[in-house]
Amino acid sequence: MATTAEPAPAVAAPAGAEGAEPETGGPAPVEPETGGPAPGGDLFAEWDWEDPAGLEVRTDAFTENLARCESIEAVRPEVPYTYQDFEQLGVTGIEFAAFRTRHPHGLGTDLVGLHSDEDATRPGPVYRIDGAALFTQLDIGRPLPFADHSVDWVYAEHLIEHVPLGTAVHWLAEVRRILRPGGVLRLTTPDLARYIDGYLDGREHFFRRHRRRLRTMRVGPPMPERRAFMLNQIFYHFGHRWIYDEAELRHVLDRAGYHEFAVARREFQTGTRPDVADLDTAFRKDESIYLEAVAPGGPH
Repeated sequence: MATTAEPAPAVAAPAGAEGAEPETGGPAPVEPETGGPAPGGDLFAEWDWEDPAGLEVRTDAFTENLARCESIEAVRPEVPYTYQDFEQLGVTGIEFAAFRTRHPHGLGTDLVGLHSDEDATRPGPVYRIDGAALFTQLDIGRPLPFADHSVDWVYAEHLIEHVPLGTAVHWLAEVRRILRPGGVLRLTTPDLARYIDGYLDGREHFFRRHRRRLRTMRVGPPMPERRAFMLNQIFYHFGHRWIYDEAELRHVLDRAGYHEFAVARREFQTGTRPDVADLDTAFRKDESIYLEAVAPGGPH
């Protein structure tokens, strides 16, 4: 299952829109003022927010577009294993569910591979994508192919909700194993508490804001304005398998053995390591919870 199932914005949002970033692929644009289809937006013709199975097919197609790149260069025949291997590659940490990590010393990884017109990635090697970001293809349902205490940080934005609870616990235990003393895990995921509060709010402040954000960022046609739909879609759309609040995130961390870690809730782009917190994307800010776990024994 792809870990990048949520569709990214189709094109740059209007000037002044929060977190506007040009993207390739994804749905066709809509008019931000009216919410109706923009000229040429016929890709929305078959879009039905109330058909999760049908939308899964469409979002898989969008993920395929996002996985397209211009060039793929193999830079190492196998993934780095020890801390020294990572150092030689110029990598300090791993961003999961990322085709192209924005961290200058990061290794991006996803279950879905990248492809160009001439080549495609496969599990095993490390690749340089479009002459810049490093990438390797991994399945987080399997043991991570890295040594104990081999990286300084791990980042995952909107990944954990895409896998069953047992898989999340297994992956988190593997992350704990590979983090160095003082290493940082930063998790972001949709916050169930915000959705429950939004449902109970008769004025629907959060739901209105979230629908407006998706419309401005040109992700699909306007969402239905029913509170029950807004609550259901976070469970049943985008390939989601388990939705978390802070207590549930702390629960899976506890099951994965993070008893001695310092676990703290954080805010958008604020955290123990600014270089890692800066990976938070504004597109998901309104609905996300941010949690960090810092390994014992380090300078932090």
